[in-house]
Amino acid sequence: MEPRNPRLIVSLLAAAIILIISFTHFPSSFSDHPRLLSCSSSSPFCLHSPNHTAAAHPLDPLTIPEIRRVRSLLLAHPAFQSAKSYTIHSLVLHEPEKQLVIRWIASDPLPPRKADVIARLDGEAILLTVDIKTGEVKADETRSKPLTGYPMMTIEDMVGSSSVPLTDADFNKTILQRGVELADVACLPVSSGWFGKHPEEKRRRLIKVQCYTKKDTANFYMRPIEGLTVLVDMDERKVVEISDKGKHIPIPKPVNTEYRYTGLKSSGPNPGPLTNPISIEQPDGPSFTVNGHMVNWANWEFHLKPDPRAGVVVSRATVRDPDTGERRSVMYKGMVSELFVPYMDPSDAWYFKTYMDAGEYGFGLQSMPLDPLNDCPRNAYYMDGVFSAADGTPYVRSEMVCVFEKYTGDIGWRHSESPITGMPIREVRPKVTLVVRMAASVANYDYIVDWEFQTDGLINVKVGLSGILMVKGTPYSNMNQVSNREDLYGTLLAENVVGIIHDHYVTFYLDMDVDGSDNSFVRVDISKEETSLGESPRKSYVKATRHVAKTEKDAQIKLKLYQPSEFHVVNPNKKTKVGNPVGYKVVPRGTAASLLDLDDPPQKRGAFTNNQIWVTPYNRSEEWAGGLFVYQNEGEDSLAVWSNRDRAIENKDVVLWHTLGFHHIPCQEDFPIMPTVHSSFDLKPVNFFERNPILRSPPHSAKDLPLCSLGLSLGHG
Repeated sequence: MEPRNPRLIVSLLAAAIILIISFTHFPSSFSDHPRLLSCSSSSPFCLHSPNHTAAAHPLDPLTIPEIRRVRSLLLAHPAFQSAKSYTIHSLVLHEPEKQLVIRWIASDPLPPRKADVIARLDGEAILLTVDIKTGEVKADETRSKPLTGYPMMTIEDMVGSSSVPLTDADFNKTILQRGVELADVACLPVSSGWFGKHPEEKRRRLIKVQCYTKKDTANFYMRPIEGLTVLVDMDERKVVEISDKGKHIPIPKPVNTEYRYTGLKSSGPNPGPLTNPISIEQPDGPSFTVNGHMVNWANWEFHLKPDPRAGVVVSRATVRDPDTGERRSVMYKGMVSELFVPYMDPSDAWYFKTYMDAGEYGFGLQSMPLDPLNDCPRNAYYMDGVFSAADGTPYVRSEMVCVFEKYTGDIGWRHSESPITGMPIREVRPKVTLVVRMAASVANYDYIVDWEFQTDGLINVKVGLSGILMVKGTPYSNMNQVSNREDLYGTLLAENVVGIIHDHYVTFYLDMDVDGSDNSFVRVDISKEETSLGESPRKSYVKATRHVAKTEKDAQIKLKLYQPSEFHVVNPNKKTKVGNPVGYKVVPRGTAASLLDLDDPPQKRGAFTNNQIWVTPYNRSEEWAGGLFVYQNEGEDSLAVWSNRDRAIENKDVVLWHTLGFHHIPCQEDFPIMPTVHSSFDLKPVNFFERNPILRSPPHSAKDLPLCSLGLSLGHG
């Protein structure tokens, strides 16, 4: 019997191929295998987290047996048994009450282990808490379901949605008309945001799918099928609408899009490496230890946990006081809370690209195994993430986090006396730090997040951006073809390729517990003061004035270069010997602020970027700056909404939120792949110690280190 629709058969085959490719790209989402990628077996320092079978700390993530136990309890629950379909969007540890964790010591039994579950049964979202020991499954009383929005997508949502267009005959016809073979099509799921524009937005989980050709290049991002956008129902796996407004736009050529070393090496002249190999040698091995999820290094101790939404969570960070030997609390919990990435092209195929990479895609779900010796240096320790697939099955994201010591020749402190004093003093201390690193590849973009601990009590938090630009196809091959009146919304990078202007905002949740949980936020304004007539030969000086924030609105901070301030979190109940309240300050580095209209739908949803600093009272249900359910929400459950309640924050358990920002105007150096750019901020002690806390640290001497090669130092090696 002849098939009625040969093109449909071809479409289904192509969809199957795409699914196979997608499963290969996301192997860990569909596997229960305990390790997906092995660190180089030849390295004796390639250390891993232990088997994921037992918890040793109240904040340890759920283990493989615990996730399996939770899954079996859920499947036996009446609500699940009566449902025609279910999807588990999040299955993570239900963290014990904060004060219980603070009081816990290693000799104590663990508090009851529980799981927080966000699931959808027949399309309806529910929030559950599961007691792993007793088997009790009940509604989560600490969180309420938001008014709008859907839970974070699963990997299965993303993979499945990407294949839907290839099952549609009209879509395939359009692809063929563009001169692209179906087997060469690569599609990506693009979160659709919320605009109230489409009648289906209220009742359906919608996603937009856009496609590329991967013919003759691995860098298919540089070969967009421009103007073709498919609106897909994620639950029904069905095409809702096809928009095709780019038929006149050529598909960019694959020329010069290769970025893999093997491909570049074989495709043209090889100039050789720019530098010789480099490595930090540690003759006695690393100075840090990792016991389960507890990290000890120098004077620091903290808990480290991979997370499917936040990526990595640093908790219970304490530092040892050099004078008393006491362990003092600095931060109860720190993590990436949300990432907001709006693109600045208002045209039909681009206006909706306003990603929330944590709440929509899962920052941890998008983390990739780190590459030893390239992502992380020799002597790094690797920690896996244990996550749940959409059916509740556990899987392991291998080598998701690395921990290593870093020395780049920086100086911890120094002083040399001038010869005029007659005192031959030269005292210098090297700066060695400890880095916790993860990298997430959210489709084209790569984010590197570092938590760097210093012996002087400072924590530097750094975000790096790399990966591949999201580009737009254009008819133009040279700027001399572009009218002065035409807005490209970006930069012409190569023939028929425009890199669209966009922003990145990374909002951090920082539950500071400075010497205890009851803290205050102090804004220290730095202002010009004028001297009175005859008072001094000086006309002006700078004065620091402290303002203690009483309520949340007092602590909504927009950074201003010509009205500078410092931002302290202090414990007003504990003072130094000379009477200063002990504290830490957040020190912003180069950053950026959103320029979008506050009433623009993306900015309503991303209102947590309206300020660079917020301070809220601790509330365990308020951790995600964009809200618990970010996908297609309307912005009614966010940090901006909570803060506007204007609750009291003086001498309370408070959370500080800080947003790093990047404006990215693409340039040709970003093509075909971007060199990494960074921004960061510091959490720095301010009157926390009685004096320099690394005063007694010894200098390095030649006998402590391996001998250098004289030949290399003279350039003969």
